Amino acid sequence: MSSFNRRSFLTLAAGPLLMAGCGFTPAYGPNGAANALRNTVLVDEPNTSNGFYLTRQVEHRLGRAATPTYGLSVAIDTSTEGVALTSDNETTRIEVLGNATYALRDLGTGEVLISGKVESFTGYSTTGSTVSELSAERDAFERLMVILADQIVLRLVAKADSLPA
Repeated sequence: MSSFNRRSFLTLAAGPLLMAGCGFTPAYGPNGAANALRNTVLVDEPNTSNGFYLTRQVEHRLGRAATPTYGLSVAIDTSTEGVALTSDNETTRIEVLGNATYALRDLGTGEVLISGKVESFTGYSTTGSTVSELSAERDAFERLMVILADQIVLRLVAKADSLPA
């Protein structure tokens, strides 16, 4: 028995035509707004490992600035808290909370063009050896910085069409 359904086929086939009719342009397409950010954002030099991980991910997503037009400043704040306890009151899981306040500025004028704050969390287990716990902790902070960087880039791309040409 065939599961072919003409209605779903027609809906799928009409999807690209409907998107073209609404003026949708891919952010990284030939005329996409995000192209203004590619290889033009200079992230302020990091002074912590968290800042390094965040900067590395932003540069991975937007490219390293060859001829910077914009500067990106980021202030990172993190904290940890135990979220799982044994009956002996031993913490077995740590939650890493983080937020990043960012500002994209025009390097020529110094004017802040886009700013905001993003936040997220990760976690890690404390039930292994000392070495595995330290490795898990370091990995959790690195994952958190990747998440925060991706959120920052997403918000910059979403507002890229408002940047001066």
